[in-house]
Amino acid sequence: MHPLAAGIDHAVEVKIRARRQADVDALLDMAELVKRLDGYPPRGPVDLERFMVPPEQLAAWVAEIDSTVVGHVALHATGANDTVHLTSRHTGKAPEDLAVVARVLVSPTTRRIGVGHALLETAVHGAHERGQQPILEVAVHFDAAIGPYESSGWSRVGEVTIQFEDEPSLQRYVYVGPTPTHDTAAAVTRR
Repeated sequence: MHPLAAGIDHAVEVKIRARRQADVDALLDMAELVKRLDGYPPRGPVDLERFMVPPEQLAAWVAEIDSTVVGHVALHATGANDTVHLTSRHTGKAPEDLAVVARVLVSPTTRRIGVGHALLETAVHGAHERGQQPILEVAVHFDAAIGPYESSGWSRVGEVTIQFEDEPSLQRYVYVGPTPTHDTAAAVTRR
């Protein structure tokens, strides 16, 4: 559990746990709300169920406050080719040694209290436990997401243009996540 009190009068208890199948309907509702409010995901229309539970997913977690799901993050085995190639060149790691942090969603009713940071920290730790370097991409116009990534220790390593057949191209910043701490690296080495 992550006790957080960022900018509010009382501590909010945020619990991060593995996503369960029973969470998917609530997450689809949250994804639809986020799409309407923020335009994420930036392409549309989107098959939201496939968006939330794609075949390339390695792991997924939800954030809860008072037993209500308020956020989501996942690790994917792959991402856009340009993103993977850029981060592979930057890190010197093979594509299979990278894990894409994806589907970061936080309910609009629980933003700015640390839910996103707790989810990112969980995904980074999950990638490190797998012996992988976390990476991500974010559309350049999503300023509200870029700030938390950079304040959580993510390093911007470039920009890519994602081309789509039936929609305008999309500019995305590419980030590499924090490297493992000594404790995480030692745990991965022992496995």
